Amino acid sequence: MNPELRSPEETEAWLVLLRAPGLGATRLRSLVTRAGSAAAVLSGLEPLRREFSFAEETLAWLRTPDHARIAADCDWLAADGRHLLTWLDEDYPALLREAGAAPAALFVAGDASKLWLPQIAIVGARNATAGGLTNARSFAQHLAAAGFAVTSGLADGVDAAAHSATLDAGASTIAVMGTGPDRVYPRKHASLAARIRANGALVSEFPPGVEARPAHFPRRNRIIAGLSLGVLVVEASTQSGSLITARLAGEQGREVFALPGSIHNPLARGCHQLIRQGARLVETAAEIIEDLAPLAQALGERLRQHLLPPASIDAATAAAPARDADYGRVLTALGHDPTGLDELSARTGLGVAALSSMLLLLELDGEVSSCGGGRYQRR
Repeated sequence: MNPELRSPEETEAWLVLLRAPGLGATRLRSLVTRAGSAAAVLSGLEPLRREFSFAEETLAWLRTPDHARIAADCDWLAADGRHLLTWLDEDYPALLREAGAAPAALFVAGDASKLWLPQIAIVGARNATAGGLTNARSFAQHLAAAGFAVTSGLADGVDAAAHSATLDAGASTIAVMGTGPDRVYPRKHASLAARIRANGALVSEFPPGVEARPAHFPRRNRIIAGLSLGVLVVEASTQSGSLITARLAGEQGREVFALPGSIHNPLARGCHQLIRQGARLVETAAEIIEDLAPLAQALGERLRQHLLPPASIDAATAAAPARDADYGRVLTALGHDPTGLDELSARTGLGVAALSSMLLLLELDGEVSSCGGGRYQRR
């Protein structure tokens, strides 16, 4: 479904479901997929109640929601540049859809199409050193110049440095928030958030009005990882939330990069820990660009087709040659057991970079699924 064509009744039904207590993202995705629409969930509560075992507080809300609150959510969405992307919408970000714990919907302030751009997440310590902030800015600028959107969490330190440097370079940046889309945390980043909204997008799975809570930030981090082709950790302690983002990225089959630092810097220890666990040690943005360029090109082609009107897609499809035999070789070699890139390369004779690009297209087409850790299997 195109969000622009969604009926007001369907939007209101989604808002009711998103505010239902005890109804998490996984169950909500299953509900709307099973029913076919949010409105069908609300109109078919009794049979769904038996199938999904709703808690009493969940059922009470679904039967009699706070209509004033839902009306306020609708008012927020009615303003220019505000969007609700749901699990059933074709505009839901393709990479995030493949993440195991993807949110059922996203509230977006800004340009929602930017969520389809090839993204690199830059994350790190809130109390970063001067050198760490310089590195965050430098990597953000170089990655932005190479065509990547830079994604982060709007926090102090590395996050804010990466967002600001990307904007200064005239490129797009995406901030994933641990609050509702109308709240800025920390509040001192209000002007930065306004710049991001004008030149990228503010994204949240939380409805308007939701304030920052500690439990929200790990949930935010999984979205940062899910939207991105890779995650760069600039500085982090061994207890940093950035390590959560990196772990989630690795579990989703995304690339993880880490900057090394002085053994005397406590904020280098988290990066060193990641490197010992298999993250790639990088010293220049060029190393990241080389690794991610094939994946970015494949996603860029997907974005091009996504944004074309249907008639143009049909014409382009008719004019394009059939998918070449290499894809058939990959599918044959892949089988239904999780297989790593090195093994696939040995089976097919194709390079790892080419395989990465092909597997992304196959994954976006629903023929292959990522098992995490750089392994794939046929669906």
